[in-house]
Amino acid sequence: MKKSDEQKLLKKILVPPGKKISLNKDYDPSYRPASLNKVNASQMLTDGIAELAELQDKLYAQDTYGLLIIIQAMDAAGKDGTIKHVMSGVNPQGCQVTSFKPPSDEELDHDYLWRCSKALPERGRIGIFNRSYYEEVLVARVHPELIVRQKLPPTTNTKSLWTLLAPSALLVSEQINNFEKYLVENGIIVLKIFLHVSKEEQLKRFLERIDKPEKNWKFAMSDVSEREHWKQYIQAYDEALSATSTTWAPWHVVPADYKPFTRLVVAHLVGDTLRGLNLAYPTVDKVRKLKLQEARKILEAEDVN
Repeated sequence: MKKSDEQKLLKKILVPPGKKISLNKDYDPSYRPASLNKVNASQMLTDGIAELAELQDKLYAQDTYGLLIIIQAMDAAGKDGTIKHVMSGVNPQGCQVTSFKPPSDEELDHDYLWRCSKALPERGRIGIFNRSYYEEVLVARVHPELIVRQKLPPTTNTKSLWTLLAPSALLVSEQINNFEKYLVENGIIVLKIFLHVSKEEQLKRFLERIDKPEKNWKFAMSDVSEREHWKQYIQAYDEALSATSTTWAPWHVVPADYKPFTRLVVAHLVGDTLRGLNLAYPTVDKVRKLKLQEARKILEAEDVN
């Protein structure tokens, strides 16, 4: 992909900070360049993965920044496959993936950011959140009955609890935005990606999971019940993305109906973010160079027999 085309694409999928967006009106989940096919997409992804491997090696060696990639999506949007393909060439030593399920009893005894805070990547590493703290407020927005499980102080009534957890509420958006600003200011760069799949494509993938025995394990009956809340989830995402896309941690809405394009875009996003850090291998001072030469002389004089 040409640099100019890449920049146009990145601008196209960006959620402009401070702007209220509509996923249905502003972003096309089926979009892909007319010239793109599985063959050239695969080749471009291979090239992108090779670059990611080099950038990740520099990130690890420099040990100054960490990269947190947050991936949110509706069910069957391709989160797992995207992570698998895009990060296939990255050294496992410098990368970690955390998938967040419904909170446990222990996690419910803490604030909603606690379990994610524990999983943050160290400097020099890439951390991927397969769902995140955003999932908590999104699900609560669609299923307000879950608010009771949050164990919030009894000083707030049901109405104020709803306001507290709704992603459009000023308090929650400020908490998340401030948390991410804190991370960025401390060298943990936050890259947020929403994989935007259409309702039609989700149906197709659900049926495929039912029809193919090797994919049966991926399907759950809750997928059907949650699909009934499609409009509510889209509205929740509209509000959440609009309220939490910031200059320091903007959201990117990636078309997810065509998997080869989805993976290619995500690879470009990760690469573009890492390139923006001006990564480099640590330089060696004169004293260190002299010691290296001294070590060379010792090794060359060694009797290997």
